[in-house]
This record gives sequence, structure tokens and C-alpha cells, in this order.
Amino acid sequence: MRFDSYLGDPALDVAGAPTIAVPLPTRRAGLHRAPPWKLGVKRSLDVAVSGLALILLAPLFLVVGALVRLTSRGPVFFVQRRVGRDGRPFSMVKFRSMYRDAHGRRDEHVDLNMHRGPIFKAKDDPRITPVGRLLRRLSIDELPQLVNVLMGEMSLVGPRPCLPEEFRAYGERELQRLLVKPGITCIWQVSGRSDVDFDTWVDMDLRYIASWSLLLDFRLLALTLPAVVSGRGAY
Repeated sequence: MRFDSYLGDPALDVAGAPTIAVPLPTRRAGLHRAPPWKLGVKRSLDVAVSGLALILLAPLFLVVGALVRLTSRGPVFFVQRRVGRDGRPFSMVKFRSMYRDAHGRRDEHVDLNMHRGPIFKAKDDPRITPVGRLLRRLSIDELPQLVNVLMGEMSLVGPRPCLPEEFRAYGERELQRLLVKPGITCIWQVSGRSDVDFDTWVDMDLRYIASWSLLLDFRLLALTLPAVVSGRGAY
């Protein structure tokens, strides 16, 4: 499996990645080597659930959109470039939870970053709006990604999509996260989210890919709602 980056990075062969403490997604079993019928079931579930959810959640979208628009300047939705399967870029949609100049101000707050590695997570990030903090606490800001799922750019369950700058910093081990479609929820999402360090996060994603089954997807979807209600690591 090779990743030809649209960002200008050289292609990397992940087949020779070093052995780590969790199963690597280079075995014959796993999501990236699943038979077509299982992938078809996974995709059918994505389409059915995301389509129905978008219809049922339409009133909530209207209320949240109004709150975002009325409480801070800027658009309702935040569209951000992310890196998907095989290093392909796509535009991920979220409800805007930060002030509109937030991304350009990230370097001003590097001292707040709680993690090592290429990710940036800050518990008391001053760039987050008051309404945005509530949306993040309940994971409502992520709901527009159901559109990405319906379009086939994401799945309901899968590794969270990374930013281009994170992708540039990936080694061969981290690149294996991109063997499959990114998802809205995953093991990391139901295990503490931003309270989980980056290396453990990668381990969780590789374990998911290597040991994937349809039952595992159903289990993670069932665990997502309690994780959202608990609010652990949601900031």
C-alpha cells in the first residue's frame, strides 16, 4: 500500500512499518482487506444512518445554526481541509465552534497544547466561543459530518481525519491510519477523546483496522452516545 501525497511529500511504503504492541493492519484480516460484501454492508449502514439522521436532525441543525450565527461573527459552518483514505484530501464540515480567525491564531497558543506529536488539543482554548464550548461538550459540532459520510468521504466509524500539517509530520506507523476511510466515531472517541495521548490514539486506530468486524462497528456506535453524554475529553 502506498500513499502518494497531494501535499508534495514522497510516497511512503507502509508495508515495512516497525512492529508495535498492537496488531498491525498489514495482515490479511482487517478492514482494509475485508471482502466486498462486508464493505458493502458497512457502506449501506453509512448511507442509511447518515441519510435518516440528517432528516431527523434538521430542526436541531436550524436551532444550532441560529445560535452560532447570532452569538459570534462568521459563518454557521466551518469547512476545513482534511486528509482521508490513501492521503486523498476532502473538505470536512462542522458547526463553527471557534472565532472566525481561530486557525490563524493557533501558533499564539502552542503553550496550551496538552499533547506531544503533531496534534493540537487545549482544554481551555481561548479561541472557542461560549456556544462552541457547549457544542463541543455535546459533540453537536461534529454532526454536519454526516454529509461527508453520505457523500462517501467518511464512514460512521473509522479513524478521525487528520489535518494536512499533521499528515506532513506522520511517520510510516501513523500513515497506516489512512488505509481506510476516516470516521465520525472510533475507539478513541469512546475512550476519553482528547484525554488520550497521541501514541495511544494511533494504537487504538491500528487495532481497529486490524481487528475490524461489523460487530465492532455496531459496538462502537452503541458506545458513542454514552461517551458523548459523559463529556470526557470533549474540549
